[in-house]
Amino acid sequence: VQLQASGGGLMQAGGSLRLSCAASGATFSRYHMGWFRQAPGKEREFVAAISRSAGITDYADSLKGRVTISRDNARNTVTLQMTNLKPEDTAVYYCAQSFTVNSRAPISANDYAYWGQGTLVTVSS
Repeated sequence: VQLQASGGGLMQAGGSLRLSCAASGATFSRYHMGWFRQAPGKEREFVAAISRSAGITDYADSLKGRVTISRDNARNTVTLQMTNLKPEDTAVYYCAQSFTVNSRAPISANDYAYWGQGTLVTVSS
């Protein structure tokens, strides 16, 4: 399994971002997908997750209303959109793939087996 995240870069506060993650090497539609982020000096934290069928999404409470996760099983991609960016959104963003059997995608990083290399998002004020 390979996960390739893209779309990061230098952003302006108040702006928006769109991150994409392309998956290969597995039947994409069989697995849940998630986005996590890790800011400098902090632990990795959950951002958003989407079930294998795209029917169920979950978001970090602190980010609800600003983030949207979606997936295209035909294109083997998962996308994260975030609006009203803040300097505290600066982090490396990772996409990850989970093989858990539950109908809902997990929100714990421990339940994700494969990780992309991450894409750096820097939000300037």
